[in-house]
Formats: sequence, C-alpha cells, structure tokens
Amino acid sequence: MSKPIVAIVGRQNVGKSTLLNRLAGKRISIVEDMPGTTRDRVFAGVSWEGKEFMLVDTGGLELGMETEIGRGVKEQISQAMLEADAIIFMVDVKDGIMPADLEIADLVRRLRKPALLVANKADNEKLETQAVEFYQLGLGEPFVISAYHGRSTAELLEKIIALLPEPPPAVTEPEMMKVAIVGHPNVGKSMLLNAILGQERVIVSGIPGTTRDAIDTNFDFSGENVLLIDTAGIRKRGQIEIGIEKYSVLRSLRAIDRCDVALLVLDATEMFSAQDMHIAGYIQQAFKGIVIVVNKWDMVTNENQGLWAENTRRQFKFMSYAPVLFISAKFRQGVSEVMPQAYQVYQERMRQVSSAELRGTIQDAVASHNMPRKGKIVLSIKGVAQTGVNPPAFTFRVNDTRLVHFSYRRFLENKLREAFGFTGTPLHLIFKTGGES
Repeated sequence: MSKPIVAIVGRQNVGKSTLLNRLAGKRISIVEDMPGTTRDRVFAGVSWEGKEFMLVDTGGLELGMETEIGRGVKEQISQAMLEADAIIFMVDVKDGIMPADLEIADLVRRLRKPALLVANKADNEKLETQAVEFYQLGLGEPFVISAYHGRSTAELLEKIIALLPEPPPAVTEPEMMKVAIVGHPNVGKSMLLNAILGQERVIVSGIPGTTRDAIDTNFDFSGENVLLIDTAGIRKRGQIEIGIEKYSVLRSLRAIDRCDVALLVLDATEMFSAQDMHIAGYIQQAFKGIVIVVNKWDMVTNENQGLWAENTRRQFKFMSYAPVLFISAKFRQGVSEVMPQAYQVYQERMRQVSSAELRGTIQDAVASHNMPRKGKIVLSIKGVAQTGVNPPAFTFRVNDTRLVHFSYRRFLENKLREAFGFTGTPLHLIFKTGGES
C-alpha cells in the first residue's frame, strides 16, 4: 500500500529543506541560506506514533531556475498539491507576508485539501508574536515553529498525523510481477508501453503532460502474467493541462511503492536531470528493482554504447548494480530486451541463498578484511541469515551495531553480489545486536 504523501510547499528560502531534515531525523538535503539550493534527495519516509507517510520537499522538484519565480512557484506548487494527501504551507515570520505567499495561499484555499499553515523561523517568543499577521492568508491559525532549532516540531508531527486520511481498505495486489514505467515527462514512457504491448494502448503525444492518471495493464510475457503500471496513463487530448504537468514526480512515488521492478526511462538527447536522480534515489530507498532504459537512442549520433553505459553508471553510481539498456521506443529498436531484463531482475529479487553458502561467503569476507573497531571494541559478526526476498534481506547478528560503518555495510553488500549476483536489485542489510528480535 502506498504511503500518504505530505507535500511541503512555499516560496523559496522559507525553510522547506530544513523542515524535511528535521522531521526525517537526519540531514538528507543540502540546506544553505540562499534561494534554490536544494539539489539532493527531496523525499523522506517519516514514522510517528505508528503512522508512516512520505514527506516531499517541493523546492527540490524545480526543473530549472531560468523561469520567473512567480510562474515557476505556481506550476510547482499546483502539481505538488494535486498529488499530495495533505499540505504543509510554510511561511517565514521574519519576512512577513510576501506576494508569493498570497498566491500560494489562494491555491491552497481553492484546492480544499487538508492543509496546515506553518510559520517558520520563530526562533524566540518575540518572533512568535509576529506570526499573527498570517491570519490574513485565510488559512486559520498559523502553527509557529523553528525548524532549524527544532522548536515545536514534535507537536507539528502530531498535527500532520491528524491531517492524514484514514487508510483505505487493504487491497491485495495480484500475485504477479509488477513493473512500473517511471521517469520525468516527455521521455517516452507511454510510447515504451505501447511498444512493449505492440499496440496503441496509451495515447502518445509530443507535448509533455499529455497523460496524467496512472493506469494498469495486464499482459502475458512468455507465459507469465505481468502487471505494467504506466505513470503517464491515459489522458484525452482535449484535457491537457500544460504547465503543472511538469511536476509529475509524486505520481512516480506511488507507482514505485506498488511495483517490484521500475523501468527508469531517460532521454538520450538530454542531460540526465536532478529529477531523474530523485526518482532513482527513491527506487533505491524503497528497495525496488530497477532497469535504466535510455530512450530515443535513434537520435544519438555518437552511438558508442560502451561509453554511454559507462557515463550512465557514473551518473547513477549509487546504484551500480542497475542494468542499462539503449532503445528507441518510436522505432521499437531494442524494446524486445526490456521485459526479459525486467524479468531477470525480478528473478534475482526472488533468489533464496542456502544457509551454508551464505555463511561461507560471509566467513570469507570477514577473513579478507580488517573489521571496524572503536577503541578496543572490534566488530564481531555472530551470525547471518537471509530473512526475506523481494527485496532480498539479510539479517546480521553483531556485538555492537554502532560499529557497522557505511563503508563496511557496502563491503558486505559487494561480497554478496560477487557471490550470488542480485543484478538490478538493492539488498536490505539489517544489523541487530545480540539477541534482538
């Protein structure tokens, strides 16, 4: 089941990234005292009092700074709010009400979604009193916080949880491989779906955002029932909303949550964007399989696939395990390789390693590498077991989890890949101390 999405909206430099970092409990975005500096991950899974939701910093979803701030903010905020289940509208008590705040407030009011007005940067009681002017925005009482100092952020989480909709009745997904086609607009997702199916199942247009609602398609692949989740979906040509369609990344989050394997479609004629990186990062964070599909290969003059593949892997170095394919969905070149590759990744996700082979691999890894230590305490691995598939999960019993550095975790993952493959899928390594359950 997809987690509810809470979008943090607001004009630039009001502290959206700072709040994301604070509520997520770790620093995961670049935060500087300059407008438009968010360039890192913009999604964070948050758990509070047994409830989970996905927090999205919309400041990181901007495709470029060349547009006018007013137009860029309106497009970005509109799409984020349409996709989200609840909205945090942030303002800055030090700046007071700005013209962009009025514009965003109007959008929030007209949308009529659960929303919370949050007045940030109230670092002391004097600044708190200045928040009263935000009543003018017509969104009720502003909730006053300081994201940087953590003032009232726990109480803010209580408010957010209260905004979230009741979870829908549990729906059992069909027992089949589920593949999501994701990527930023106009990279050819719908055309790829049509090429895979061999028919015009989805309307295709050269205008970004022709399609908006995700659609599921069942089809037979070599005797296997497969569910294709197209994040573009179907949209009648007369209902195109140009502008807000650009910010479709939130739709990809929902599809990725449901899938086993994501086809991340890239455009060979463009530089890979921050949006591509955000989507890839979420695929990894959600422990989903991935195939990187570089589309529009027919339009590339320097067709050295080796160099292209090397550059692509360098750009996406945090998921070096991802296979890379080069296709032209328009001319159906290379499309026949896409589903076999996705199915291979799915099979890798279902791989079950024998206990004896697993223990032997980890024993060899331990013997070949100096163990992490802190002072006189040295990390000791007391046992390991595979505790899940889809994604493959491995639980390690250790003497002290604090000694498991990121570099050693990566070392163990590499050893598991060398021994067993796991092409195209992240591995979930879990470390527990002693007799933890």
